[in-house]
Amino acid sequence: MPYVLGVDIGSTTTTAAVIRPQGSTWEQPEAVRLAPTGHPVPSVLLMATNRSITVADPDDYDHPVAGGWIARGFVQRIGDDVPLLFGGEACSAQALTAMLAMWVVERVIEQEGERPEWMVLSHPAGWGAYRRHLLQEALWEVGLADVTLLPGPVAAAAGHAAYGFTGRTLAVHTLGGSSFEPAVVDRAQPLGFELRGVHPEPGQLGGADLDDALVEQIRTGLGGELSDLTDPLVRSALRGLHRECRRAKVALTDAGTTEIAVRLPRRDLRMTVTRAEFEELIRPALALTVDELARTVRSCGLRPEEVDAVLLVGGSARIPLLRELLAARFPVPVETGPDPRLTVALGATLAGSQILDRQRGNRPPPRPPVMRPPRPGYGPGEPVPRQRNRSTPEPDGRSPGTGADGREHLPPRPPIRITPLELPMRALSRLAAGRG
Repeated sequence: MPYVLGVDIGSTTTTAAVIRPQGSTWEQPEAVRLAPTGHPVPSVLLMATNRSITVADPDDYDHPVAGGWIARGFVQRIGDDVPLLFGGEACSAQALTAMLAMWVVERVIEQEGERPEWMVLSHPAGWGAYRRHLLQEALWEVGLADVTLLPGPVAAAAGHAAYGFTGRTLAVHTLGGSSFEPAVVDRAQPLGFELRGVHPEPGQLGGADLDDALVEQIRTGLGGELSDLTDPLVRSALRGLHRECRRAKVALTDAGTTEIAVRLPRRDLRMTVTRAEFEELIRPALALTVDELARTVRSCGLRPEEVDAVLLVGGSARIPLLRELLAARFPVPVETGPDPRLTVALGATLAGSQILDRQRGNRPPPRPPVMRPPRPGYGPGEPVPRQRNRSTPEPDGRSPGTGADGREHLPPRPPIRITPLELPMRALSRLAAGRG
């Protein structure tokens, strides 16, 4: 049966969903199980010594993998001219992203029995045409041609609309594994949503930073037992502690207390952590994300009470303190989907179904909302400049958004917090041909 595929490749996890036609309409979108243990998979590529490539968390992989054979965090590097090293070869971030997208498509084909009729892939809302073009070219290289690129907040709003939410102007708070992105979207005509405002670059703060805060507190409380990072036993204990703190963060979403197992080099112990203790630890970080969302709303000429709702998206969106902080700042409903990790992928499928509906009616597909230039975020009290039409030249005759050399202004290079890493083109070609 034909279907539309939606894919969300985040900074730390990747999810996918499909939607199938039902007569003249469509069924409800459905998340795809990409791993035996659940729907998401890590946004991590591993290359074995025989140069085969898989997607997995190195900590859970059956065999040890050297750092240079692991690729992670590459989506944030798209647009950076500096290549990444992966398996000893220089690769671009967009080629690695295309490889992961193709891996997802192959997993879905295994379950559905055929290729998707259309695919929608989300991307950070602050991307301009340059980075979108780089990714689109890389997708073509691996054989993914029928793909629409869509800003994550737009897909998230569509995902909430699938559950009956009818708001028109929405603030979107996306808290991923290693980044945070505030945005404002409006309903578009005749269907879907479009960006109204977005922070120019995702903030370098995410769920992993909340985990790290808990790890550091426990490590400090243990004195010097986990201080010697040259000791393999200490490094192994810290990896285990990070896993336990990730689990504890999720557990404290519903429970008031949880236990963390700490396996030290010379002893094992269990420590009790309460939700109140954890919330006090992470309150400053979460308050910062709420402040940034409020600034983005103000940059659109809106007051907090003038948005219809705040939509929570991302793996850390279910933290109770986050909802409390947002409710205190925004006197409107604060909405969370059944699984906020899947909201963007589910919404992407709905956008894809709308594109196909228009094509089947012999009408051109709607201009993707990604093509509408978002208004950047500005601080409190700062004027919001008039939006220049994309066809309006700069005062010196240059095309809008270009420098003196005629090239588009590139975003500042994100902080490099990842293993240097592009897949060899021959590997991409093998994968595209079904031989990878």
